[in-house]
Amino acid sequence: MYGYPRTEEFHGRPVVAFDPDGAVGTDPRGPAWHLSAAPSGPPEFPDVFERFVQTVDTTQVTTLLLGFAGYDGPAPATYLLDAAERFPRLQALFLGDEQDFSCIFQTDLTPVLECFPLLERLDVRGKQGWELSPFRHTALRTLRFESCCLPSDVLRAVAASDLPGLEHLDLWLGVDDGEGEVADAFDLAPILSGERLPALRSLGLENSAIQDEIAEEVAKAPVVPRLRSLSLALGTLTDRGAESLLAGQPLTHLERLDLHHHFLSDAMMERLRAALPATDVDLSAARGELHGPFDEACNLVADGRDF
Repeated sequence: MYGYPRTEEFHGRPVVAFDPDGAVGTDPRGPAWHLSAAPSGPPEFPDVFERFVQTVDTTQVTTLLLGFAGYDGPAPATYLLDAAERFPRLQALFLGDEQDFSCIFQTDLTPVLECFPLLERLDVRGKQGWELSPFRHTALRTLRFESCCLPSDVLRAVAASDLPGLEHLDLWLGVDDGEGEVADAFDLAPILSGERLPALRSLGLENSAIQDEIAEEVAKAPVVPRLRSLSLALGTLTDRGAESLLAGQPLTHLERLDLHHHFLSDAMMERLRAALPATDVDLSAARGELHGPFDEACNLVADGRDF
């Protein structure tokens, strides 16, 4: 098995790592295929990808995960776009299915959405190279961007896109690494209005160093009353942010509220449970309360701290 596949199931299908040196013994329509270069090479990613399109009937492939493509890029999406006509049935795609942000390069994602009109799910993970322009996609139901420093213009492009069927949106904002303009709570305003997301029922705003500020905006966001699931997990949520949630609009309609990996006090956790007795509130991975002069430390998100 090549690379470091981190997903065992994707879009309802078991993940199978493609071995370029092995025989293909499975129906191409069945699994979610994972393609990745060997971490120390060979084979290099171009060889793995070429072997895949030569040995698998890619016209039947519906679910694909692309992982490590080399420390110097290019992004794996580049290879997929060059062979887009070979994947006419692609419905679910994960770009950057690897554990370490530092080795995941991305590129302009707009052509991916334009070339695959049947996509129902797109997951993207990575630290650098992100680009996106506003787009329209009628088939997309799930969009997940996992970043340790999501660029502001990428989030703005999502907010300006036309996604009439999108039901699940998950955005990891990360932290400001000092190398570019990182998305902030202000950029979230169009998304939190819900005006361009009529079908949205599940929203995740996660892995952020400004989780309290996000909670304050969520507490008054027009989109919240029609959500069934809300996640502010993986970030630096403290009692301040949780107090905003409790003082804001009602959340009792939620089926699930995910706050795992947080910095809440025991008393605040009890208040949340008491206020939402019928909601599945995930308060796992408690990190303890933040105290002292480093309460605003920016390296306490769950993922992507090693830059």
